[in-house]
Amino acid sequence: KKTKDNIENKRWVGINISPMVVDNEAVNGITMKNYENLINYILETTNLNIMLIPHVVWEFSNDFVPLKNLNDKYKKLGRIKLLEDMSCEDIKGYIAKCRYFIGARTHSTIAAYSNCIPTLVIGYSVKAIGIARDLFGTDENYVIPVQKIKKDNELVNQFKWLCNHEKQIVKILEDEMENYKERAYIARNAIEQLL
Repeated sequence: KKTKDNIENKRWVGINISPMVVDNEAVNGITMKNYENLINYILETTNLNIMLIPHVVWEFSNDFVPLKNLNDKYKKLGRIKLLEDMSCEDIKGYIAKCRYFIGARTHSTIAAYSNCIPTLVIGYSVKAIGIARDLFGTDENYVIPVQKIKKDNELVNQFKWLCNHEKQIVKILEDEMENYKERAYIARNAIEQLL
């Protein structure tokens, strides 16, 4: 039985945007225009829904502000959901229900990676590049530095790439998560032997 609020079906694209990416853009307004074009593309060409996920809600840096602007523009279509502020555990639970994730906040993208979700990062620092290289051996197609966004269709083009390589990306992430678990067990055992 499908309900309006059904989020169990993996038919969601999770989207996170941070005021920090907007503050670091090279072309005024280009970041939000890219997000709008991405949402238009998803709604017009797929049967996926959009989940807007604020990760940081501080007075001086509040993801809810740009996400609410997007929600207000598209909510009448009925395929978009704006999450409220909640604990990081609950946020990760919602991210885990997504099929794809487009995010700016580092910890939101790590939550997506750890759930083996194909993820595109809108980066504003070198952290995103380093994490992608650790996981995939490259940041190409996985990270778009916001400072390099010059055209309004860059997120759409990268999202298409993500969709076309979904199975390969999921397999890489599954293998990497297993490797991380194995290394964590080795480290735990080494620490226990020291104690």
